[in-house]
Amino acid sequence: MSATRYTYLGPEGTFTEAALRKLPESATRELIPMVSVPAALDAVRAGEAEAALVPIENSVEGGITTTLDELISGEPLQIYREVLLEISFALLVRPGTTLADIKTVTAHPAAQPQVRNWLAAHLPEAAWESSASNADGARLVQEGRFDAAFAGEFAAATYGLEPLVTDIHDAENAQTRFVLAGRPARPAAPTGADKTSVVIWLGEDHPGALLELLQEFAVRGVNLMLIQSRPTGAGIGNYCFAVDAEGHIDDRRVGEALMGLKRICPQVRFLGSYPRAGVSRADVRPLRQGTSDAEFVAASDWLRQCRDGRP
Repeated sequence: MSATRYTYLGPEGTFTEAALRKLPESATRELIPMVSVPAALDAVRAGEAEAALVPIENSVEGGITTTLDELISGEPLQIYREVLLEISFALLVRPGTTLADIKTVTAHPAAQPQVRNWLAAHLPEAAWESSASNADGARLVQEGRFDAAFAGEFAAATYGLEPLVTDIHDAENAQTRFVLAGRPARPAAPTGADKTSVVIWLGEDHPGALLELLQEFAVRGVNLMLIQSRPTGAGIGNYCFAVDAEGHIDDRRVGEALMGLKRICPQVRFLGSYPRAGVSRADVRPLRQGTSDAEFVAASDWLRQCRDGRP
């Protein structure tokens, strides 16, 4: 096992690599590109790497289903960090290629919704085919299998290509969120600006079943930042839900919400409590009255006094 390796969705020149290099500790790790998200995570499961950085959500299309499904159904892993990266694409071509020469384009499937309008306006006749990653698309252009690839401008030099057009994005300020996943261990201490990720499975399907799960968070003043349904594979209509909530598992309100879910759900998978990217304690909205740790402790003390005959 290597305790000094981080894997990531490769090859070299992906947005994932750019996000990974934003982590200070990446300077002291060997960074290993992998051919897919499952391969990057499986290397961690096999003990061949300390952690893997993979994309999990973008601001245009939402969740990256490959990553979500791996974290939901694979051998358990835990999220320890998240990284936000602003995304802008360049159209990378072999030297001398013009827009009129481009008949085929490629990129990762998550890129297509972010450049769809630009593509329709400037290359309406070009045929699109997805690649394993944006950087892999650049490699395929280098090999002559496609005429152009949408990728980060920084990938051009790696693959001997030229950025024919830069700053391509259909949505302003588009971002992708990446998570650093490792083997399960005790989460880092709360920072006051944290996020907790879990997956919850519905029990018996009935009217209000999902509402009952969400109320475990609501009655304790826990704000939800993301909820996304994913099929369980057990047939049409069978879903689990990936949830991101404000707060840390060591916060009383969050811990009690998770206990409540565990009582009523057939399965709950804890994916981690970790610092929110780009958010400080000062940025976090004030807690609703009755949901601070001190108020939970006071209520618990009061109940104990009542049980002891000391109301």
